Amino acid sequence: MEDSTILTTLVLPLALAVIMATLGLSLTLADFRRVVVVPRGVAIGLANLLVISPLLAFVIAEGFGLRPELAVGLVLLGASPGGTMANMLTHLARGDVALSVTMTAISSLAAVITVPLFLELATERFGADGLGGEVEMLGVVARVFAITIIPLALGMWVRARRPERVAELYPRVRRVALATFVAIIVAAVIAERERIDHNAADVAAAALTLNIAAMSISYAISRVARLSSRQATAIAIELGIHNATLAIAIGATIATVLTIPAAVYSAFMFVTAGLFARLMYRRNAEADVEVA
Repeated sequence: MEDSTILTTLVLPLALAVIMATLGLSLTLADFRRVVVVPRGVAIGLANLLVISPLLAFVIAEGFGLRPELAVGLVLLGASPGGTMANMLTHLARGDVALSVTMTAISSLAAVITVPLFLELATERFGADGLGGEVEMLGVVARVFAITIIPLALGMWVRARRPERVAELYPRVRRVALATFVAIIVAAVIAERERIDHNAADVAAAALTLNIAAMSISYAISRVARLSSRQATAIAIELGIHNATLAIAIGATIATVLTIPAAVYSAFMFVTAGLFARLMYRRNAEADVEVA
């Protein structure tokens, strides 16, 4: 139990900070200016990610009748920003990588507001009294800021100072960050396996429904809004690959039961998003040929 506590409260946040710093190494201020350059795609994508996704989590938690703590954990996952792996899958699917990177960057910044906000709303809505007084807005804001914004900014600062060196080392650093991400998720699942086993049946269906519904609805909204297939692909994958590491790290500092939905979600999100990427690869390739 002590090893599990050290993993979720110390090792996991530190690993997440490393991953966010790596994301910062791939970003420039131009990624944030893209909000002004291509506002419609970014606005629709962020509306899906920051509003529709957490609201879907509320509805699904209600629909599946999850017990309060698990319902709060599902909303915490739904409110988490897009994960860095979404950028890679978007690239493999021939989606709009620039849009994907922009959404990941901005949603990571916005997480300082959105994650604590929806966490507090979910705690009140589902009456998760078992969490006690641990869900305190200012404390959660500070945690999200410390493990996302600071390392992200540090990575961007290093890139701005040493762009050539970063360009040379980034592929290697990215592989290390990816391995760290996978290792930490696996370790977190193993550490909490007993608790997950007891709740997997309750959470798995709800988490899978959230994953598929979020990708499907966001893709449909994007196409109805007349975004290109490549833009819609980027948005849908961003909705499918959440920063589950952040959800686990924040949840672990409040109550370990909150980490269960994110841990279960992590077990299959790459499979569903990967299948979607494979499907869209051919469609986007054909669209590129038609445009050419």
